[in-house]
Amino acid sequence: MIKTQTVEDMIDRARVDALNATLGRDAEDLPLFGHQAFFWTALPADQLGRDGHPATGHASGLIPDLGLPRRMWAGGEIIWHAPLEVGQTATRRSTCLSAEIKQGKRGPLGLVKLSHEIMQNDRLCLTDRQDLVYLEDRPQASKPPVARTDETHSETRSFTTTDLFRYSALTFNGHRIHYDRDYAREVEGYPGLVVHGPLLAQYLILMAEHLLGGLTRFTFRATAPLFDFEEGTFCAMPADTGLDLWVRGPDGRQCMTASAQ
Repeated sequence: MIKTQTVEDMIDRARVDALNATLGRDAEDLPLFGHQAFFWTALPADQLGRDGHPATGHASGLIPDLGLPRRMWAGGEIIWHAPLEVGQTATRRSTCLSAEIKQGKRGPLGLVKLSHEIMQNDRLCLTDRQDLVYLEDRPQASKPPVARTDETHSETRSFTTTDLFRYSALTFNGHRIHYDRDYAREVEGYPGLVVHGPLLAQYLILMAEHLLGGLTRFTFRATAPLFDFEEGTFCAMPADTGLDLWVRGPDGRQCMTASAQ
């Protein structure tokens, strides 16, 4: 049975300004992908999982309990139809398209597909499709892919703990891998705090928008984490229908790939 949820939120000036300040963006409009700072799922503590996210399988949620504790945002696609206007209410209709367990090379994988449609003033403004992956505790680590080095444009960026805190707060993302170093290391096996996948995608979107002059579609896939003690290189290369983009870690690993048009 397909589950849906509908949430209304005001695209308020305060959050838009706070997001732009966090991103170092000198602008007054809502940045593309800035809808992540709205439509919060605010639940009491007893409805959260150990990782700080809303617990799966809860009656009020979209995602069933797949019996796998570790959550990762694997990628997604955003299609922009019209800009969201600051100072007006918008509505997000969310649907869990599928949730299934498959056997991977290193154990079971829970694969969840979500779709969000955001409306404002009776018009569809954007469609946001998300792919989530749930894993067992501490699965055998796989070797990350090697990133391309043929970019025609690049920008380097590092992330402080303050950056991660502010983005977590703005997006109401309670995932402890972004702010609780002991949890990230001892429970999920990371060497440090994990930079949010959506934050990496946000900076790729800003770069692509600058290079192309505007965007209608952005597709991305996370392939390896970037950590708070590292510097990432955000890369772009012209493609037939827009741009190929990626994030390269300091050791050459590929952290994210994307395409924009």
